[in-house]
Amino acid sequence: MPRVPSYASNKNGTQTMSLTKKIAVAAALTVMSISGVNAAGEHEEPMRSYGAETVTQWISNADLIAAIKAQNAKTAALSEAEIVTMDKQWRAQTGAASKPMIDDVLGRPVSKWLSDMKEKSGGVVTEVFVMDAKGLNVAQSDVTSDYWQGDEAKWKQTFLVGPDAVHVSDVEEDESTQTLQSQLSMPVVDPASGQVIGAVTIGVNLDALL
Repeated sequence: MPRVPSYASNKNGTQTMSLTKKIAVAAALTVMSISGVNAAGEHEEPMRSYGAETVTQWISNADLIAAIKAQNAKTAALSEAEIVTMDKQWRAQTGAASKPMIDDVLGRPVSKWLSDMKEKSGGVVTEVFVMDAKGLNVAQSDVTSDYWQGDEAKWKQTFLVGPDAVHVSDVEEDESTQTLQSQLSMPVVDPASGQVIGAVTIGVNLDALL
């Protein structure tokens, strides 16, 4: 399987990719895509390690656990139709001047705490958001394009699988930053009951991680 090139540090200590390496990365990912090979194989191990060493500490935070449980109590009876309506409202607000729904979530103490954790990651984490038992956002460091993640792999392959599940997305290049990105998702477990109560997803800058 083609290997994604490693990264070198410049004189400032910042990891960068040369144009040659960027071309090689694009070529490697294209071959993987054509052959049906999941590109996550090249970065899955360090992503999982980061999750085990760092993200597990975040999602054991008592205030975060309490926030998820409180939202689960409020959203338990929601129908899928109601959830879809809420998701549409969120999507509409991302481009609107008034964002009451988005502002509410971003203004929560746990969202501000997640933002702090992102800032302390040294550029490794590009975003982090936590979902409830319906796949709805509970807290987040940045505005997400949608409010409901329950129809996506990041929630389906973690919350629905069990406490030890880990989902790592394929590698994608962020055109705005010219960096390689991936997402790591894990279930959130209530330490008191051992039950999965939600899920977390973090965006990872692979240039900073690897």
